[in-house]
Amino acid sequence: MSRRLEGKVALVTGAANGCGFAAARLFAREGARVGLVDLPGSRGEAAAAEIAAEGHDAVFAAADVSDAAQVAAAVAAISERLGPITVLMNHAGVLAAGPFLEVEETEWDRVMAINVKGMFLVTRAVLPQMLAAGGGSIVCTSSISGVVATPMEVLYCTSKGACHMFARALAVEFRDRGIRSNAVCPGFIATAHGKREIEVLSRYGVDVSDGAIAAAQGRLCRPEEVAAAALFLASDEASFVNGAHLFADNGFTAI
Repeated sequence: MSRRLEGKVALVTGAANGCGFAAARLFAREGARVGLVDLPGSRGEAAAAEIAAEGHDAVFAAADVSDAAQVAAAVAAISERLGPITVLMNHAGVLAAGPFLEVEETEWDRVMAINVKGMFLVTRAVLPQMLAAGGGSIVCTSSISGVVATPMEVLYCTSKGACHMFARALAVEFRDRGIRSNAVCPGFIATAHGKREIEVLSRYGVDVSDGAIAAAQGRLCRPEEVAAAALFLASDEASFVNGAHLFADNGFTAI
């Protein structure tokens, strides 16, 4: 490893599994001290222990990212253990798929609370530490769904569109104070989350068959590929990349 995050403290939300865990592990291997945040009752403790077993500094703090008090406590616990946070990956998110006219208000509120409000709360809690440290890097997990609409995913697409502009607007407001903010935008992913999305869409008649995925993006994206894209955005190698959307979709959005 090239130690691209040497000396940095990184916080990754939604870090217990999938792309969040892949990112937390890669950030640690690249030299960062890593704080993992995920729901109480998740495998967050085990995920942090797995990273620590490789010889890296990793701690877990449980929090529902849609709850301000839990977010504040988790950020405080991680920074007290590891130091000021200078890298943030806002990855926590949930899937929503189904006919628009069947979407309940409670489901709308839940998805927007986690996918959008969660980024706001975590970033608001972490940003003062970055500013005090003289700068930092924020990576938000958006999606191809931020720019490409899919039937049966009005709610999910709307939430990811918000992720898109959240990352970009932060970049504009805080650029002159040493903050970079970008988004990584995966295509269909080979994670439990991604496979569940495919299963649900298929059930509602959307063509996300192996053939359709192959035509759109060749194959399913691997979590490690999303993590690698996030690492670039988080690292100083991307020092002049700000307000960008990096698509890890093998040309899905280029067709």
